[in-house]
Amino acid sequence: MFVFSSISTASFGATPNPEDSPSELEEVKVKAQKEVSSPYQAVVSTTAAKIDVPLRDIPQTVNVIPKALMEDQGAISLQDALRNVPGIGFSNGDGQRDQVNIRGFSAIADQFVDGIRDDALYFRDLANVEQIEVLKGPAAVLYGRGSSGGLINRITKKPFDKPMINLTTTIGSYDFQRYEADINQPLGDNVALRITGARQKSDGFRDQSFTDREFIAPSIQFDISEKTRLLLQAEYLDDRRLNDFGVPAINGRPVKVNIDTYYGSANARRDDYVQSRVSAGSFVLEHKFSEDVKLRNAFRMYHYDLDRNNTVVSSITGTISNPIANRRYSTVQREEDGYFNQTDLSIKTRAFGLEHALLFGMEFGEQKKDALSGNYQNPASVSLYNPILTPSARVGLSPSDSTGTSTTAAFYMQDLVTLSERWKALVGARYDRFNQETKDNLSSAKLDRVDKEWSPRAGLVYQPADDVSLYGSYTKSFQPSQETFNLAFTNNAAQLAPEETTNYEVGAKLDWLNGNLSTMVSLFRLERTNIKSADPANNNRLIPVGEQRTDGLELSAMGRLAEGWDVNAGYAYMDAKITDSPSTMAVNIVGEPARVALEGNRASLTPRHSANLWVSHRFGNGFGLAGGVVLVGDQYASASNVVKLPGYTRFDASAFYETKRYDLRLTLINLLDKEYYISAHGGADLYNTPGAPRSALLSLRLKF
Repeated sequence: MFVFSSISTASFGATPNPEDSPSELEEVKVKAQKEVSSPYQAVVSTTAAKIDVPLRDIPQTVNVIPKALMEDQGAISLQDALRNVPGIGFSNGDGQRDQVNIRGFSAIADQFVDGIRDDALYFRDLANVEQIEVLKGPAAVLYGRGSSGGLINRITKKPFDKPMINLTTTIGSYDFQRYEADINQPLGDNVALRITGARQKSDGFRDQSFTDREFIAPSIQFDISEKTRLLLQAEYLDDRRLNDFGVPAINGRPVKVNIDTYYGSANARRDDYVQSRVSAGSFVLEHKFSEDVKLRNAFRMYHYDLDRNNTVVSSITGTISNPIANRRYSTVQREEDGYFNQTDLSIKTRAFGLEHALLFGMEFGEQKKDALSGNYQNPASVSLYNPILTPSARVGLSPSDSTGTSTTAAFYMQDLVTLSERWKALVGARYDRFNQETKDNLSSAKLDRVDKEWSPRAGLVYQPADDVSLYGSYTKSFQPSQETFNLAFTNNAAQLAPEETTNYEVGAKLDWLNGNLSTMVSLFRLERTNIKSADPANNNRLIPVGEQRTDGLELSAMGRLAEGWDVNAGYAYMDAKITDSPSTMAVNIVGEPARVALEGNRASLTPRHSANLWVSHRFGNGFGLAGGVVLVGDQYASASNVVKLPGYTRFDASAFYETKRYDLRLTLINLLDKEYYISAHGGADLYNTPGAPRSALLSLRLKF
């Protein structure tokens, strides 16, 4: 595989300069902030407070992944980029979407783009991403429902006032081919156009694996006056790939077969594919009444189509010595349309003898989701250790078909108060009205539910020196019934109040080496209550009595160690467990009990220990070397704790030559050819995804 893209070290909201490349090591100035010498270092975040705020002023953990780091690592996917964030575990997302766990909790719906919800279930592309910001802990005060463990916000590339053309070609192992373009062109003194795009095709190390995707994102910016700016953006993505659920498990581990072993249809390109099409458009209008009073309105609408067909292992029968994999062939068809509108008024003022950075906001949105799913006639069973595949046939579909509509109306307020030279406080609250309606298209049945929730936030920051910030915070979020999917007619979820998540956190943010290296440490307790659990007396009935808790420690560092030496590092310890639940979980694995209790079990996809390190060195003559390691402790494939994924250590490296006109980069992944499992389903034990063996990417980027 190979990677290419333009490098920009500017923060969201600043004007990027394409001439500032890591090879030149020029200092990048963030307005009103300290000078930043490392392309890996970020000092400002918009995600944490919806205004430009120094990270040291935020009483909450925020991890920033800049574009330069992603490029140095040869990151192709969102999962590649998020390996730089401690406290994240990976789900295979049914083979159709980006999905992670943050601090022990699923973040399936906690994806945002430029601060606007983007919860459609698909694989994102990095071609138009400037940087990624991960806000840890509940964030409902600014972003509404969801975000138990945190959220992921992609900051997109914006037009600027200088012409630029970056063309990148990347080739690599398993017939990987990717072509990217990033073109910026001023159209006058006050108008600029930028177009980013990508074309990617590849096979994969898994049998019958393939990916075929196209992506384009044009944007145009109008500086209407010195005080008013309008940004228009659009994007289109078409992604088709093998819908791969990975490898089943037996005897508490993924089955011992070659990692390329596939259990689906003999004709997977025809029968087992997932195709996602996403089109979206947005506008952002910003007006400065003065340097202290600003109004911003952001609107985004989208359309999403999903065509997913898959043959998967549904159960394992037979004997331990001769296990049989029974298979199921099914389809999921989704069509979504939605919009969100956010209006924010930020005011800097002095009142009651104190300085205030106030934010007043409102959000309105609607999503309509049509969902058709069902099972076809099951294909033939196969040997678990030596599957001889047969084609799947679209015969005998027994579907479910529903249409769901959800509407959001919310109002919020936040105040970053400077109490004194050394003390600051961040307080806020949000009120949400979230309405869900679902109609069964095969009958006249209907379901509806309205939730009205307050979400608070409070934090205190003490800064005894310019390079030290100590903080404590409290945040809270709510999770409505089936917020990502339509309300189900098979249980009573529509009758139950939202689950609630609370985060208590203390930490420190410290700068070293004259501010060139930024570090963070945090201790937290994250608790989710009212979790819907199956009633032991009736599995079709849910009761809101479950609880899950994560106690954790996170460490991170980013910046410059010495001239030419840049680093990104992180470590997380997470004790995540189900503290209260009457539920049991069915286990379809030979030799294991039919059902297991969940109370006391560790949360799925949450290793107790995980760490990452990446170090790069630029020699000053265009040449550079970089390398790193990812360490992940053992983790469980699901809450049953029956199947354990062994821990692993993976080494990667990169060598590059950068000039003003071109960059050449070689990336080596999994240097020691380690066999490991990078993700699993999270809610079932039968679907475990192997990590890629040793592979290489070579990229050439031309700069005009």
